[in-house]
Amino acid sequence: MTADTLRTGRLLLSRPVAGDVEAILAIHADPLACAHNPGDALASRTEAEELFGRWDAHWRRHGFGYWVLRRQETPDPIGFCGLKRMELHRRPVLNLLYRLAPAAWGAGLGGEAATAVVTWARAELPGQPVIARVRPDNHASHRVALRAGLRRVPHLDELGLDGPDQIYELPT
Repeated sequence: MTADTLRTGRLLLSRPVAGDVEAILAIHADPLACAHNPGDALASRTEAEELFGRWDAHWRRHGFGYWVLRRQETPDPIGFCGLKRMELHRRPVLNLLYRLAPAAWGAGLGGEAATAVVTWARAELPGQPVIARVRPDNHASHRVALRAGLRRVPHLDELGLDGPDQIYELPT
């Protein structure tokens, strides 16, 4: 049940490899990319290597995880999107993450990637709850969650590492 590669109309989503560490660092060291989640910001290559190691361990354990996003016509990574197993209010969920380099913002690529990942999850992990945790003032992230088919579920909101998380969930 692995999907090392997914494709959309404009994007290639691929399993991260060690060669993606520079892109992980570049995007996670960008203050704009992590403005709503400063706890995710990275300051060194060592931190990026450690993050890649956690992502790779998730892939090895579960057969899925976060994908690296590239436009189909270029090899340069523009972001990340995928799923991570976690718990929300003591129940297992799949957390949907999407983070793009600011240069890729505004073209609908985050929504396109998130929709592909949610479509994959529905087919390959049926019945498993998919959620997105979104900061109240991150309007673009709210739009991406909605575009991917998730719906706002205020009764699941909680305090996250960087402040309040508003929860979106994929209807079952």
